[in-house]
Amino acid sequence: MRGDLPSGTVTFLFTDIEGSTRLLHALGPDAYADALAEHRRVLRDIFAAHGGVEVDTQGDAFFVAFPTATGAAGAALAAREALEDGPVSVRLGLHTGTPTLTGEGYVGSDVHRGARVAALAHGGQIVVSPGTAALLEGQPLRDLGLHRLKDFEGATRLWQLGDGAFPPLRTPGSVDLPTPATHFLGRERELFEAVSLVYDRDPRVLTILGPGGTGKTRFTLELARLLADEAGGGTVFCALAPLRDPTLVLPTIAERLGSAGEVSAIASRIADKRTHLVCDNVEHLLPGAARPLGELVGAAPELRLLVTSREALHVQGEHEFDLPPLAGDDAVALFCERAQAVRSDVEETDAVRRLCERLDRLPLALELAAARTKLLAPEALLDRLGPSLDLLKGTRDMDERHATLGATIAWSYDLLDEAERRLFRRLAVFRGGCTLETAEAVCDADLDTLASLLDKSLLRRRTGRLGEERYWMLETIRQFAAEELVTSGEAASIRRRHAERMLEIARRAHLDEDDDQPFDWQVALAEREDLRAALDWSAEADVVLGLELASALEAYWGPHAPAEGARRIGDLLARGVDLSPRLRARALRNLAGAAHQEREYDVSDPAYEESLRIFIALGDARGAAQVRTRLAYRAMAEGEPERARALLEESQRDALDQFPLIESQNAFLLAHLALAEDRLDEAEAAVDRSRELGAALAWGWHDALSHTLRMWIAIRRGQLEEAEREGRAALSISFHAEYAVPTTIGAVAGLAQIALARGDFERAGVLWGAVSRHDERIWGVHTIRGAKDIRDETRPAFIAALERGRELELWDAAAVALGEEGAPQTVP
Repeated sequence: MRGDLPSGTVTFLFTDIEGSTRLLHALGPDAYADALAEHRRVLRDIFAAHGGVEVDTQGDAFFVAFPTATGAAGAALAAREALEDGPVSVRLGLHTGTPTLTGEGYVGSDVHRGARVAALAHGGQIVVSPGTAALLEGQPLRDLGLHRLKDFEGATRLWQLGDGAFPPLRTPGSVDLPTPATHFLGRERELFEAVSLVYDRDPRVLTILGPGGTGKTRFTLELARLLADEAGGGTVFCALAPLRDPTLVLPTIAERLGSAGEVSAIASRIADKRTHLVCDNVEHLLPGAARPLGELVGAAPELRLLVTSREALHVQGEHEFDLPPLAGDDAVALFCERAQAVRSDVEETDAVRRLCERLDRLPLALELAAARTKLLAPEALLDRLGPSLDLLKGTRDMDERHATLGATIAWSYDLLDEAERRLFRRLAVFRGGCTLETAEAVCDADLDTLASLLDKSLLRRRTGRLGEERYWMLETIRQFAAEELVTSGEAASIRRRHAERMLEIARRAHLDEDDDQPFDWQVALAEREDLRAALDWSAEADVVLGLELASALEAYWGPHAPAEGARRIGDLLARGVDLSPRLRARALRNLAGAAHQEREYDVSDPAYEESLRIFIALGDARGAAQVRTRLAYRAMAEGEPERARALLEESQRDALDQFPLIESQNAFLLAHLALAEDRLDEAEAAVDRSRELGAALAWGWHDALSHTLRMWIAIRRGQLEEAEREGRAALSISFHAEYAVPTTIGAVAGLAQIALARGDFERAGVLWGAVSRHDERIWGVHTIRGAKDIRDETRPAFIAALERGRELELWDAAAVALGEEGAPQTVP
């Protein structure tokens, strides 16, 4: 544990340079480096003089801890004054809390809150959180009002420390980029050229070109971070390497941006907010992916694509940027840093320089070679690598840089022992990485061999979305391993084991709705790319297995990927393979459910009817009841309440006391029917029954649905306080539930109606504007007794706020809805 860091109540000071990318463009890389160095020297002297301890420094940003708020405030004021006349303009944020001190520094929400406060400031401005302001009695503080901090619920009152007139606090777009495990080395000249290209020409599509292993992804991540200040709509990373179907490109982008999957919906989501989207690894999806990407760029004028690829997209508005190998000194620095991680005595020598040249200064090739210094000194490495590289390069028909990388990977592979080679090539079957348990099941992996591949940089490790350790390969290395898997003759057997493992995982997550266990959508999301890989293989090799897997994902397709589910199941059924009646009935129910979500009723309606006939013929009461419940949903959507009620009664007859999942769904739908007909007591009793059954099965998301429906019941009764409590409860749960989107939409819509009834037209307009584009997903809008329907509201204050609300992301609207009741909100 660092002994110099203050503990207990600590005040954090965060700083970073405003407009650093434009400053780089204006000064050039050399002058910018000098200005940055001087800025660091000045700030470090000031921090030390006021008792501050530097916790971390990244790029142009400082994170400093002070034992007192007054010391931090004094340092901030002094820093602003010292830099006032120079080219560097720094924004500063102060926050006081009681963070947890660990061996690696501070952890806890106070660290993130302090960083968020600083991110709102302008250059030369010092923004202070409530905790710090309370400790600065007598200091010049100006109340800036309530503001939302990204990733924090509710609104926070902020203050400005010191004089100065500034625009309203910044509401920058979020930056959702992967955090690399190692810091960025070299490429200053290329970054300057790329930044200059962006500022001078503002290309709609900037494609970073180069063979595998050139460092395109790492370079583009750094470029995207530099340009993030320009993107008020956010900076988002979209990994396309796991995809094999170009039709999935737009749905994948839409999911990352939080919109529906059509070009028009994504363009509407972006609207007039400049948004940067990094599309990583596109080449294997070309030419199919070029057209939808080109259409998206044409439909969304404020969208800017940063693409990494081995070949250009050839779309309008594209500028190509060929990424060269590293400069000589940068290549040596990279090799030495990576090598010193496994062998501390590695330093720059003539052998190291010659080795870097031998590897054409390709970052991935350098990393693979550096990992081998654990056993071989650079001199020995150069001797061994030389003839092998010449031999291997001579067997590959590709451009020089790609040939060098392919030869380097092949050389690394040849140095493995047989157990390592076998596991290495088998692991290529995983598109999205795997856990140790899954590697053991599919590849007969053992921990020692996995660790050996990690040591040799052929395998990497990361934390998955469930907090589990996952092993994965860089795509260039995985492609090489996949070729070796085919050559070994094991590909068919390993891919079958992989598909069978994915089926096992899907069944363990209880996503087929054929039992009464809690669904686990997180498992499907964590394994999504490998579920897709298994379905792709099954479509060609084993259609029955493919339909078993697709049907085991029933509860995943509807809320997460209905278009993909309908397409995949439809394609599998079209193969004409003989199926057992029960599997066909389940597959048809799956197809109908996914198509229904997409409003493809010409597909869903006959599929439902055939599925129902088969289940009835089989005497499968559960299957028939489930289909009748789905048909009741359909009837309600068509405005046929009597038909819906009849279907529910039939379903309930089979489900009662046998199938809690179906019974709970039926009670929920009956509550909706009763609410629509103003039978409020009946609706309340039905929703309580639905909630009771859901709670017994530990379905957390069901609580959110029940709270939402109870909110609408209270709205009809005119019970505003009760409705507010229920709506806020639903909204809070939705932040953590996987069934979050529909419940969030319904809760925000209800809270908008409540705000309107209270005469808070601005709040009502903002909230309704945010969800109005999702109106097809709101289960009826119920007016408070005696109050005007929100859809008919025309007051100017409401209409103006409505337009602002339409610019909000759904989760931003939810955060505003959870803010302090009645307080004015600052809305982006």
